[in-house]
Amino acid sequence: MSTAITHPVWRTATREPLPLPASEPCDVLVIGAGIAGLVTALNCAQDGRGVTVLEREAPGAGETGRTTAHLANALDDRYTALARLHGDDGARLAAASHAAAIDWIEGFAARSGDDCGFRRVPGYLFTCSDDLRGLRAEAQAATKAGLDAAYLEEGIPGLGTLGPAVRFARQARVDMGRLLSKLEEACRQAGVRFVQGNAVAVRGGAPARVELASGQVLQANAVVVATNVPFHERVALHTKQAAYRSYVVAGPVPAGAVPDALIWDDGDPYHYVRLTEDPQLGTVLIVGGEDHKTGQSEDTEAYVRLQAWARERFPAVERFAWGWSGQILEPADGLAFIGADPGGEENVYVVSGDSGNGITHGTLAGLLLADLLAGRQNPWAALYAPDRKILKGGREWLRENANVAAQYRDWVAPGQARAGELARGEGAVLRRGMHRVAAYRDGEGRLHAFNARCTHLGCAVRWSPQEKSWDCPCHGSRFEAASGRVLNGPANAPLEAWDEPLE
Repeated sequence: MSTAITHPVWRTATREPLPLPASEPCDVLVIGAGIAGLVTALNCAQDGRGVTVLEREAPGAGETGRTTAHLANALDDRYTALARLHGDDGARLAAASHAAAIDWIEGFAARSGDDCGFRRVPGYLFTCSDDLRGLRAEAQAATKAGLDAAYLEEGIPGLGTLGPAVRFARQARVDMGRLLSKLEEACRQAGVRFVQGNAVAVRGGAPARVELASGQVLQANAVVVATNVPFHERVALHTKQAAYRSYVVAGPVPAGAVPDALIWDDGDPYHYVRLTEDPQLGTVLIVGGEDHKTGQSEDTEAYVRLQAWARERFPAVERFAWGWSGQILEPADGLAFIGADPGGEENVYVVSGDSGNGITHGTLAGLLLADLLAGRQNPWAALYAPDRKILKGGREWLRENANVAAQYRDWVAPGQARAGELARGEGAVLRRGMHRVAAYRDGEGRLHAFNARCTHLGCAVRWSPQEKSWDCPCHGSRFEAASGRVLNGPANAPLEAWDEPLE
């Protein structure tokens, strides 16, 4: 299974089912086998630690497998903003940490026996505005932070019609499917044990304890929650970051028709572009964007608009063979949360808040967490500390939390349809007295109904026409349409079944 019904461009090897966990305590238990979990596990194992990775489905089945895998230290939140929020020293540390993550991936790919499609490429930022002062300011701020950046009046080579741009040297791209496979292989060779289970609670202590949906309790000297968004915290991090859904389309282009580079614009929502290679179709153009807060859009034309944007600027694209979406977590101050559990759970560590740079954030998280678990000093620790105060990002924090509060008004809103009006493959939230009911009619005409109350903090879920799922507009939890099972946290329990008749 996956967190969405759409399929990304990355090809993954068929994996054998993971075994169930044993009851014996372990040294380090990593929950989640995405990029952060795998890099953490590998580095801890190479430190001589005994490591078990607990995964709900399969390595890479979560949001890591839905990335576009831009490897950049030219960060999405811009260095003009990062210097304001974290100071010049913080901006330099952010740049250095993401550069170190790219270097680590490059070195790992070189040692793996498969280059994993890793390529060093330039990155380019262009503007959607006639005012070029923002581009010039970003070039200066990025240079001050340590990047090799330059303002180009003539624009991107081969794409001059996009206008002036900022060039960032030594960015990179990678084939995420191949990288995930090699990371899993390296972990196993280093002695990491992979087991399957659905964690629903974490309790700190000596040892820390992890409760599974099956009722089994696992114990470990240290637990790392690397599940994209922590499922064990009710509030600690969820008020400091917001969940967004981002859309991607991809299709073949003639070799050489589009520059091999990472390309972004500064629109709202913004767009991001890169190339990859497919064994059957050759060079493939990947275009992402049309972001919106999770659960807060019923727009059915996100993919249509994204294709139109791509065709206008990259007319060489022959057709679109893929379309998918993924979850992005935006911290109020632009940087991930990596380190000791902010709720004070002893011997528990978390990583969350990818901020659109999930692969580099996840990789540097693995390096940082391995240092913290080994008692080594790390220069990035304070910058990414999960318990840091969001002070200079307070305006963004207030805006996002005011938005969350507004979503609870759904409980007094009318229902959207009657059950008998639902077509096959469609869902809607209905009203039954004081209750709201999430109703979905599957392809065979069967009706599936759930209490619409999100099991995290009680917001009413909404129907996603893009991914055919129930999405929470407050903190981004997502649930499968027909079963109500959790697709994305922070919810850690499925939607409650609605047993009363609707038709």
